[in-house]
Amino acid sequence: MTAARSITRLRQSLPGQHPNPKATSFAGAAAVTVGALAALALVNRYFAKKAVHDNPPAGRFLDLNGVRIHYVERGSGEPLVLLHGNGSMIQDFESSGLIDLAAKSYRVIVFDRPGFGHSDRPRNVVWTPDSQAELFKEALARLRISNAIILGHSWGASIAVALALKYPGLVRGLVLASGYYYPTLRPDVVALAVPALPVFGDILSHTLSPLLSRAAWPLMLVKIFGPHAVPKKFGAFPKEMALRPSQIRASAAESAMMIPDAFKFRRQYTDLKMPVVIIAGDQDGLIDIDTQSARLHSDISQSRFHRLPGHGHMIQQTATDQVMSAISEVTAGSAKLSAAE
Repeated sequence: MTAARSITRLRQSLPGQHPNPKATSFAGAAAVTVGALAALALVNRYFAKKAVHDNPPAGRFLDLNGVRIHYVERGSGEPLVLLHGNGSMIQDFESSGLIDLAAKSYRVIVFDRPGFGHSDRPRNVVWTPDSQAELFKEALARLRISNAIILGHSWGASIAVALALKYPGLVRGLVLASGYYYPTLRPDVVALAVPALPVFGDILSHTLSPLLSRAAWPLMLVKIFGPHAVPKKFGAFPKEMALRPSQIRASAAESAMMIPDAFKFRRQYTDLKMPVVIIAGDQDGLIDIDTQSARLHSDISQSRFHRLPGHGHMIQQTATDQVMSAISEVTAGSAKLSAAE
């Protein structure tokens, strides 16, 4: 055996000298995956910027301790504040016609809540209903509003309740529409909260979540509007704004807080002393109104409850006149309360 052949055999016998087919295959797959995710992130970034460009702010902005909040104001009279639900924005109330309808009698203020629409959602704050109540208290003070009727839809109802509990003098009356008030077992909520996870959630919300959300959008609309068909007026809602990575993550964070916050508030509702009107569709596919709205009505002695037959979760869209009537009912109740005092 020559010296050269001996050296070659010795090298081949040393560990690490032979390429591992499995390791090579894994490294190649990892590189392809990373590349695909990076490409998806760039595509989603493009669509997010395009969505903002195509849907410029319709209102004005307030800068509140480093948080930039977008709002629309319309009409005159007694202040009425509208707080949208999770994953939504001002255009929900706008497309429903509720803003224009209410503006005939009220000074209507509608906010894009933190992380939705054109409003910021800084990561150094956990945006619980209490945190958002503090933010909107400052916003209303900046707008020189000291007493208002507050309407909250879905997740917005939790913020309306938090405002009324923390600052009862600020809230003249409450309209709570399609809200979630008591903790229940909700596997769907846990699944929706995944994009809020640290690191992994950020990767997911910037890559796969927008694609999955686009694919699920038609089914989601059937779920939230059922048993009604999606009304044509909802076509004005900017879907692409809702599918931005930042808004998907904000929505996931609120899904994660939904059950814990209901647990926190579950024994505080009896502290609400202002007029309260609770309104919900009896065929809500997201929330069981018997264990939520009906139970809340039993806990708030001065409340009134309107169960809307044949309506689902999006009653501001499908039962706009009835929601407007609930606002008028709260106004009349607060007037009677003021007269009694």
